[in-house]
Amino acid sequence: MSKILTQHPQGKKGVNIDIQKYEIIKEFIIKNLEENGEMTYEKLNELAIVELKGKFEGSIPWYFVTVKLDLEARNIIERIPKTSPHKIKII
Repeated sequence: MSKILTQHPQGKKGVNIDIQKYEIIKEFIIKNLEENGEMTYEKLNELAIVELKGKFEGSIPWYFVTVKLDLEARNIIERIPKTSPHKIKII
């Protein structure tokens, strides 16, 4: 089973997660942001839970936040400053 070491936008230590689970969440986040433009973190997370339930082993919210932070650290998506609730978009 291949793993990926995730990154953190604030330089904190990342975690090793299964690459297949990483790719599922990454593709979900990018696809939805491309289709909808900027979205709140909460809305995107809820959508992930609904769409991936039954197709994904493990805690969807935990993997979601881990991959989201990694994508921020890699400058693929960004958290929009001064938005409440916080919004994210593709860079």
